[in-house]
This record gives sequence, C-alpha cells and structure tokens, in this order.
Amino acid sequence: MSQTPAVPADSAPEKRLDGASASPEKRDFIRQIVREDLAQGRHRSVRTRFPPEPNGYLHIGHAKAICLDFGIAAEFGGACNLRLDDTNPAKEDPEFVAAIQDDVRWLGFDWANLRHASDYFEVLYLAAEKLVQQGDAFVCDLSAEQVRQYRGTLTEPGRNSPWRDRSPAENLDLLRRMRAGEFPDGARTLRARIDMASGNINLRDPALYRIKHVEHQNTGNAWPIYPMYDFAHALSDAIEGITHSLCTLEFEDHRPLYDWCVDKVDLAGHPALLQPLLDKGLPLEAARPRQIEFSRLNINFTVMSKRKLTQLVLEGLVEGWDDPRMYTLQGLRRRGYTPASLRLLVDRVGISKQNSVIDFSVLEGCLREDLDASAPRRMAVVDPLRLVLTNLPEGHEETLTFSNHPKDETQGTRQIPFSRELWIEREDFAELPPKGFKRLVPGGEVRLRGAGIIRCDEVIKDTNGTITELRGWLDPDSRPGMSGANRKVKGTIHWVSATGGVAAEIRLFDRLFSVPRPDDESEGKSYRDYLNPDSRRVVTGYVEPAAALAAPEQSFQFERTGYFVADRRDHTADRPVFNRSVTLRDTWAAQA
Repeated sequence: MSQTPAVPADSAPEKRLDGASASPEKRDFIRQIVREDLAQGRHRSVRTRFPPEPNGYLHIGHAKAICLDFGIAAEFGGACNLRLDDTNPAKEDPEFVAAIQDDVRWLGFDWANLRHASDYFEVLYLAAEKLVQQGDAFVCDLSAEQVRQYRGTLTEPGRNSPWRDRSPAENLDLLRRMRAGEFPDGARTLRARIDMASGNINLRDPALYRIKHVEHQNTGNAWPIYPMYDFAHALSDAIEGITHSLCTLEFEDHRPLYDWCVDKVDLAGHPALLQPLLDKGLPLEAARPRQIEFSRLNINFTVMSKRKLTQLVLEGLVEGWDDPRMYTLQGLRRRGYTPASLRLLVDRVGISKQNSVIDFSVLEGCLREDLDASAPRRMAVVDPLRLVLTNLPEGHEETLTFSNHPKDETQGTRQIPFSRELWIEREDFAELPPKGFKRLVPGGEVRLRGAGIIRCDEVIKDTNGTITELRGWLDPDSRPGMSGANRKVKGTIHWVSATGGVAAEIRLFDRLFSVPRPDDESEGKSYRDYLNPDSRRVVTGYVEPAAALAAPEQSFQFERTGYFVADRRDHTADRPVFNRSVTLRDTWAAQA
C-alpha cells in the first residue's frame, strides 16, 4: 500500500506546521493537542490508526472516526494505519474485512500500512509472559460467572481471586500449557494483577487472555488462546508507534488500563519482545501512544449497535448489510449518499467531548447540499398518469434540448424526446383541487416543463371511477422563445414521453425507524417494534432515456421529486433501477 495517507480528492489540505498554505485550520481540541505535541518536539511525526473489529459492517458512526484518524494524519504530514482488530475469530469473517477496506477507500482515504492484531500474536504472548514473570499477571481458574461475582459493584470493592497469589513460576507454567492447548474453553484466564478495590472496575484484575479453540482466518489453528481487546489494542498501538490513539468516550474509563498495559510491558525498553516481527520484516517504531477520547456520532431515528444491526440482517428485517435503509456505510452508499456528504456531516458535527444527538435532517441536509451542486437533472415520473395532447398529430415525436444543470453550464445539455402522448405525475392533477392547488385541473392551464403551456380538456376514467387518462391541448405559441411563452400560468409540471421514455423500477426509501429514539425500551418495546412500515416502497415509473443510460451509482436530481441514484447492484440500461436517496425537502419536518 501507499506509504502516504491520502487526502480526499475534493478536499483542500489543512494548514500545517510547516507553513504550507491551505484551507482554514480546524480548531478542535484533538488537533490542538497534536499541534502542541509537535511544537514541543514530543514526536518526529504523527501516526494514527483506524482499528475496526471485522465482526460486522462499518456504520455511519465509523465515518467520523475514519475522517478523524486519516484526516489528522494527512493534515499534519503523518501516516495512518488500517488495523483490523481480529482478536475474536468466532465472530469475524473475510467478508467484513473486504467491506471495511472498501468503505475506507470509498470515503476517500488510503492507509500507510494494512495491519492486523493477529500480526502481533507472538509479541503479545511474549508480553504476557513478561507480565507473569514480573508478578503483574496470574492465571485464574474462576469461571466467567465466578469472576462476575468476585468483581464487586460500583459501590462495593471486588474480592481477590483465590489463585491471585500463585507464584510467577506456577503462572508461567500454566500460561504455557494454555498456549499449548491443554485446557478446554473457559477453564482458565490470564488476568492482570492490579487492584480489586479500584474505583475503576476496568482495573479490577481484568482478563488479558482467554482460552478459545477457534480457527482464526489469518493464523488458522495456531492459537488456542486469544488476547482480550484492551490488552491487544494498547500493545498494537505501541508496536506500530502510534502517537495519538483516538477513540470514543466509552473508552475513557479504559484509558488507565491502556496505559498500564503499555507501561508494564514497556516495548520500547525491551526491544527483544519485537523480534518475531523483525524476523517477518515488518517495519516497527515502538512508542508510548497517547489515548484521546472524543464523542461518538449519534443520530436520531437510527440504531448504531453492531449487535442490533446484525440482528436486523439475520432476522430478515432488512435485505442485507447494504440494504439502502441500513445505516452501514455500504447501505448509505447504495442509498446514494456520497463520500463528500458524509465528510461534510463530520465537519458540521465537529469534534468534542460532549455527547449529543444530531437530528437526522442534518444528515439529509448534507446530502442535499452536495447533490444540489453536483447532480445532473433528469425528468422522471414516479406515479404515471397518461396525458394525450390532442392537437398534435398522431405519432408526433420531436426532440427538445435541456440543460443538465441549471446552475452549472459546464455540465452541458441533453436531448429529450417529446411526443403527443406523455406521462405526468398523478399528484400533479386534481379533478377537485384543494385550496391553493397550482397544478393541472379540468379546464386549467399549467406550463409543461420546457415544452409550452397545456390545458386539460377531458378526464377519462375506468369503470371503477379511477382516472386513467387526461386529454388536453398544447398552446403552439407558448414554446420557450415564442411570443406566448411568458404569459402567466399557475404552475409548472414535469413529464416523460410515453413513447420515448423508459420504464424503470423506482425504490422509494425512507427512514428505517418511525421514532427518534428506537433504542428506547422504557415502554417495554424494542427497536424492532419501531420499524417504519413505509421505509421501502417499490413502484414502476418512467424516466427519460438519458437517465436510463446512467452508470451504477450515478446520482441525479429527478426534477420536482428528489435525489435518486442508479442502484449499484441491480441497475442496467435495459432494466433501470433507481433508489431515492433523499427528498428535495425534509418531509418529516413538514409532517411534524
């Protein structure tokens, strides 16, 4: 992989300590810490890492961490590793590994090194032996349930394990026998010897290794024991020379344990521990990292628990990890969210230590802002109603020229077929119009986008009284540029040629949950009870040919309707499939 961290192509670099000119400096507290550390010579360069567990797909909350980890490294001329924290093989899968890498690149970043916690298993084990020999760790025979009973509570201290005072020699023998696979799962753990009376429960002799006879995707069956997250994470940071270990606020109480692991093992002072990695030719720069916590990204109307997202998939409540209603990065991408819109969201939310909940409309607003400037315009009819212009001859067809973007001439123009028979939106006609209705009514006139002014003369219904067709008249002098083009009418509607348009599957997606706090179980309900039954609706509509020819993942504004994207999995020119990314306005606010 590239040794230089990438900056998103459409982002200007940050102003740096070396004086390089760039966009205005971001002034959050983490960047201020980094600036001070560099100014005071604590580090030669900045090294960060993004360390996801490959036990599921990344979600929108991870976008904040990705932008921060990779962004800070890039802004200060440093490097960021992608490290997969693969210490729990029972829940990990190569599918998740591939998706994580895809997500990071899609957001616009690249890593200096691709690493795995499993790359360091030999070093972590040697570090565990060192702790045992120092008297800082012991092998415990308590079961998981007994450990919980001995741990104590927030108000009561814990009790020492009966095996806490085993000698270093006995502990070392047992640890090596654990390593050799002599004992069954759960029979023993290696625990840190810290303080069972500590006010911080994380320091009450936490587990460092557990026995798991599970095949690992990278190491096979070489290891019957696996390191715990806090131990592996802290030492992996130290091994890689990470200078600033950035994580969310729930790890603030883990920081004393993080520092304990780094200090007690002291990799920088005991380089022999790193020999297994040097033998593999891995470049190393052991250091003492500094953990800094920040608030996670919380958005209402969502759930971001990996466990709950996994259940949505496994229970068939959604159509997979990349269902466009899911708040995974893969789902958001398929929905039509852009990397630029998510980076804009992260910038807009900011970095702080104060937990807060962002309104879902902020996320949607970021997408609208990005697509308003970049998305070409197209015409599409979602709920079609046939309109016949009776004063045009049978078989009449012609081609009209439209701009691709009203605010950006550089996007050029396109040709749209126009014919005697058209499709218009059913909601653009009302036989009995409500007060203030400004679209087509019997005997009324509206402007047909780019084609002239029309009048509705006749309404055709079927035997059930459903309107099946309108017949009308096109003013021949009202075409753009003609003398009658500027006469006033109440409204403008869009259309698609009934003979030149292309039938398309249009998926109308909305918020997956119907309440702002689907995680709230105070009324005895779970997030499953708050699933929005209208979150997905599929209809057959019609699009102009230029839309049908879109490449997968190409976004458009369907005029007067919303922003849509050609589905990255299912769309083809012969069978167009479009997903609604977001409406033109916040319809939920209008309903409130």
